[in-house]
Amino acid sequence: MLDLMPSLRRYARSLTRSDADGEDLLQDSLERALVKRSQWAGGSLKAWAFSIMTNLYRNETVRAARRRSLPIENADAVPATLSPPGDPLEQRRLAAAIDSLAPDFRAVLMLVVVESMSYREVASLLQIPEGTVMSRLARARTQIARYLEADNIIPLRRTE
Repeated sequence: MLDLMPSLRRYARSLTRSDADGEDLLQDSLERALVKRSQWAGGSLKAWAFSIMTNLYRNETVRAARRRSLPIENADAVPATLSPPGDPLEQRRLAAAIDSLAPDFRAVLMLVVVESMSYREVASLLQIPEGTVMSRLARARTQIARYLEADNIIPLRRTE
């Protein structure tokens, strides 16, 4: 479990859009995994731990939605972070592009691109068909590219 903590921390942060909430989700997930360790069937520990985190997050999201009673159009998107480029402006633009994704697209993007999970693992984890994983990933990449193109900044260079 210790080896999985960096990956779980990144995923938790991407789901919650907050370092503090991400840490809380990580702690809750680790606690649940330790308490329920007898239920692990001996398959992929990584997939099992990510499933626990995903389910905890979904359960909390559903509870929070019931408390707020907001229309789905007003729901906040779930963020993600990737390895940031060196330029702080580029970091903010990339973070904003990822934050603009729908939660389902963001989850697939994070699991496939950042956590290097296979389509099959992600499909099993999120309980969706592999084709849906591929479709969501393609759409997420397209949306990020469009977002970054729309706000393209051309650097000014000195001519000599």
